[in-house]
Order: sequence, then structure tokens, then C-alpha cells
Amino acid sequence: MTSPIETEALDEFYLRYYVGHKGKFGHEFMEFELSPSGKLRYANNSNYKQDSMIRKEVFVSPAVVEEVKRIIIESEITKEDDQNWKEPDKEGRQELEIKIGNEHIAFTCAEIGSLFDVNESSDPEGLRIFYYLTMDLKCLMFSLISLHFKINPIPK
Repeated sequence: MTSPIETEALDEFYLRYYVGHKGKFGHEFMEFELSPSGKLRYANNSNYKQDSMIRKEVFVSPAVVEEVKRIIIESEITKEDDQNWKEPDKEGRQELEIKIGNEHIAFTCAEIGSLFDVNESSDPEGLRIFYYLTMDLKCLMFSLISLHFKINPIPK
């Protein structure tokens, strides 16, 4: 059982993820952030075929925020260090910032194309944790955004 002080510390929470690059179509990126209030902000910018930036904002329930915290804590990402990960380059960059309880950590690395990139890195174990966590978080955030903006309540 957690004490009131530990519970209050865990209430401090923030998550931000960014992946992007600058190429022949300009600055293309995807970013989301989740605050303890449940505000989920999403942005996706692609200039391919003159697409415009997509921005979405939605509030999720406290249960969703708690599930995201659980996913992060169980991944043990806060025990990792990005020192031996490939630095961002012209091919792109990824950023993951997490504030959970008394821990505040930020990771930056090159864009990861596949598990091959992970396995070829100087720290495959740590980068694998980062890779799978970001994949899980992206899937969850895409699902939440899609559910909120595409669902038809009761068909007529």
C-alpha cells in the first residue's frame, strides 16, 4: 500500500513524445503530450501532397492516465540512459519526456526505423525498451484520438 506522500508524488505526471525529420517535404513530425489533467494533445505535420497540419485535443479519463503511468512504470524506462544511443541526425530524431512522481527524464535519439536499428545500436537492451514503450504509447494515443474523433454514437 502506498502512503499519501507517495500517492501525491505519483500524481505529478507529464508525457511528451516527438518523432520527426526535415526533408524534401519540409518539417514532418508527429507529437503527442498527456498531462495529469487528462488533456491529450496530438499534432501531425506532413507536407506530402500539400497535406496540412493535423491538431487534435481531447480529455481522457483518470483511468486512462493511470494506465499510461502503469505502462511507463512497468517498462522501467526511467532506469535507462540514452548516452549510447545514436544521436539525432538528418534522418530524424525522437524525443520522449516523462515526469512521473519525483523522476523527470528526457530521451533523445535518432529515428528508429526497425528492430534492426535497435539490434545494431551500442545499447540494444536499453534502446529496445525505448522502442517498445514508444510503440505501445503511439498505438494507445492513436486509438484514443481515433475513437474520440471518428466514433458514431448511435447509428440512425
